[in-house]
Amino acid sequence: MKTGAKILIEALQREGVDTIFGYPGGSVLPIYDELYDSSIRHILVRHEQAAAHAADGYARASGRVGVCLATSGPGACNLVTGIATAYMDSVPVVALTGQVPTGMLGNDAFQESDITGITMPVTKHNYLVKNGADIGQVVREAFYIAGTGRPGPVLIDLPKDVTTNQMAGDGGDGGEVLLRGYQPTYRGHVRQIEKALALVGEAERPVIYAGGGVVHSNASAELLAFAERAAVPVTTTLMGLGSLPCDHPLNLGMLGMHGTAAANYAITESDLLLAVGVRFDDRVTGKLEAFAPNATIVHIDIDPAEIGKNKAVDVPIVGDVKTVLATMLERMQKHPQTEGWRNRVSGWKQRHPVTFPDDDHLRPQYVIRQLSDILKGEGIIVSEVGQNQMWTALHYCFRKPRTWLTSGGLGTMGYGFPAAIGAHFARPDMPVIDIAGDGSFQMNIQELGTVAQYDIPVKVFVLNNMFLGMVRQWQELFYDRRYSYTELPPVDFVGIAKAYGVDGIRVEEKDGVRPAIEAALAADGPFVLDFRIEREENVFPMAPAGAAINEMIGVHQE
Repeated sequence: MKTGAKILIEALQREGVDTIFGYPGGSVLPIYDELYDSSIRHILVRHEQAAAHAADGYARASGRVGVCLATSGPGACNLVTGIATAYMDSVPVVALTGQVPTGMLGNDAFQESDITGITMPVTKHNYLVKNGADIGQVVREAFYIAGTGRPGPVLIDLPKDVTTNQMAGDGGDGGEVLLRGYQPTYRGHVRQIEKALALVGEAERPVIYAGGGVVHSNASAELLAFAERAAVPVTTTLMGLGSLPCDHPLNLGMLGMHGTAAANYAITESDLLLAVGVRFDDRVTGKLEAFAPNATIVHIDIDPAEIGKNKAVDVPIVGDVKTVLATMLERMQKHPQTEGWRNRVSGWKQRHPVTFPDDDHLRPQYVIRQLSDILKGEGIIVSEVGQNQMWTALHYCFRKPRTWLTSGGLGTMGYGFPAAIGAHFARPDMPVIDIAGDGSFQMNIQELGTVAQYDIPVKVFVLNNMFLGMVRQWQELFYDRRYSYTELPPVDFVGIAKAYGVDGIRVEEKDGVRPAIEAALAADGPFVLDFRIEREENVFPMAPAGAAINEMIGVHQE
């Protein structure tokens, strides 16, 4: 005889789960009691939102499914922002939630919430388990759904009586998963692939537009090989950074609202756009009808719902990016003649580099470039959301996939610090740095308690301008500098860190940047650096909302 909680833990172990991020409560006490004797490591966060973000960070850094656990009611509800973040960025997470006993469902019992109903729009699938005999199969299905096809979060809601009841057998060992309504397509249609290759061979101004799907499908090697063989310039989305080495001659950098001039001009002038693992997000396209207006569009994506959703395409290819690119490499015969086009694109890169004032002021771009120079791609960089995120995307040189973690689709402030915690447990061999703004850091600053308790060597770099910086930038540019509720009072982040038992340094001068970074990276445990940067520094280039992406502020127009 086994309890449902015991069956759950055994099912998680069969899936290879080694770490769970969670916060206990009454309805999950049976699960926590079984965790006590299990081989699974549990990390006690200080807020359930952080548990979801940590599971997300673990998944992005490792490529495996991340797991979080929360109690019923407010605990489950506190996971929702993290679940929605994972959903928008296609991250495989399994969220386990406690629930009131089945006999009390629907009676507004203490700490009851309809978490399956609440999360239905932001999960790939979810379960309310009412029979302990189903637990093994549900866990198997949940991990399969989360990690296959287009990845995403799955929630399993577990009433307390289901986890406490004793039952014979093992609750089902999962076995093979056969879901009639869920059959992801991995191999692209050969005829469509041949059409795409014919267009590549004929193109004069081709561009590859690569996104997070390249990272999720582990297709970076195939992307690089295809780009080099076809000699086609590549631009990546925010989520695609690292899928191609930053310093590769064909890499144009990020495109879109804060994209590089070379990337945005190339997209606008292209005659063939190879969209690979992307969703034509509004922050990428800007004015939709002006995005790649003269290009024939080939779109490769494993999710058929994304093809044609925002932008009409000429050659749709439904399939796994890695598999499709590998097939294209095997079948490619005619290469485009792009030397003149590549020279033109290189001219844009040379005339419009991403720069910032080289003076004695402490500027955030300088901080990020110093970090990039020190690490040389050998680290995992996590960001919060806002100016800190865009400065990092523009000025840090990402050389490998899964070394850049950020909230793209939902834009969740407070994501970075707990996600960095998860990344550490996924890749303990790598230094992990969270680049934060003072606004975002305060969203989940309580996780200083977590890194202190477990001595997690995450480094936090606070780009502190005492503003909600990105909102302030918009107020400066579009609202006559009327800074309505965006100024923040000064905070002693080093003092707060030390109160938790975490060391830190405040940096106020440019000359102190590199020694401070080196000291933080050399520290064995967690560390906080508080960089007092120029308060009204802006992120440029910038294409205003609703404008075409080649209509950039901060760039001399060609």
